[in-house]
Amino acid sequence: MVIFHRLYGDVEVEWKMLGDIGDVCMCKRIFKSQTSSKGDIPFYKIGTFGKRADAYISRGLFEEFKEKFNYPKVGDVLISASGTIGRTVIFDGEDSYFQDSNIVWIDNNENVALNKFLFYYYTIAKWDTAEGGTIQRLYNDNLKKTIIPIPCPDNPEKSLAIQSEIVRILDAFSTLTHSISEGLPREIELRRKQYEYYRDLLLSFPREIIKSRADNEG
Repeated sequence: MVIFHRLYGDVEVEWKMLGDIGDVCMCKRIFKSQTSSKGDIPFYKIGTFGKRADAYISRGLFEEFKEKFNYPKVGDVLISASGTIGRTVIFDGEDSYFQDSNIVWIDNNENVALNKFLFYYYTIAKWDTAEGGTIQRLYNDNLKKTIIPIPCPDNPEKSLAIQSEIVRILDAFSTLTHSISEGLPREIELRRKQYEYYRDLLLSFPREIIKSRADNEG
């Protein structure tokens, strides 16, 4: 709480549903018959998401689908919608294709929420159903109803400045954590816990200063 106030002061925070800041998108369906074990363009399925691809599609099919259908922009945050729910990868722009429905992203307005801010918030987001049961698949409706905090919603410049500062701090901790990936197990664990502590602290906006749209409408 002390760190929050030092960074931001008493700011208004609005909790928005992801569906209010962007659309859920996914790539066009690729059939098994359209893939091969070797090829030009890596095709990532849920089992290889964030890892090395084991299937490929042709350059021609890739260019056709990229032109005609949804395709992520550089910086978009790809989200696993099955298996381990909510795993994320920031799309780096490398030519590749992703399994429909299992790997999705929010085509969001970065004048409201920065991609990298969403990336970090997704690590603590609650991907559960409204009834409270853990889901095995993240359906579009569940994703669209996931809420995220937007600081200073009536002051976009300040809002983006706060989001950028959170990203800067967490980027620094993330770099520091990964820089000792070859260190002693205990040191690695302590650094990871330190990163998670500050991540949660920075992204857990105090409830007493939250002013949500739902409260206003109630």
